[in-house]
Amino acid sequence: MSFLKKLFGGGSSETPAAAAPAKQLDYNGYVIKATPYKEQGQWQTCGTVSKEIDGAMKEHRFVRADRFADEASAADHAILKGQQIVDQVGAKIFE
Repeated sequence: MSFLKKLFGGGSSETPAAAAPAKQLDYNGYVIKATPYKEQGQWQTCGTVSKEIDGAMKEHRFVRADRFADEASAADHAILKGQQIVDQVGAKIFE
């Protein structure tokens, strides 16, 4: 069945990889990791924001619609989006 989805455009043959982050930044007590992945020939903006709270590591994964021709640009954008999440939402992101 998945072959038919791929054949008729119902699914992507490319899947997000759980690889090492392309870029990482410590920002205001949070760790932002850029983990862009290839989607339909372009790099999808994706990353995580994490922080240790009460002895437990909390992590929030985000994916944005922005796509780029190269991994480095997507990683840079993911870091900016992670900073924006920290600045606007803070620890509420883990609730």
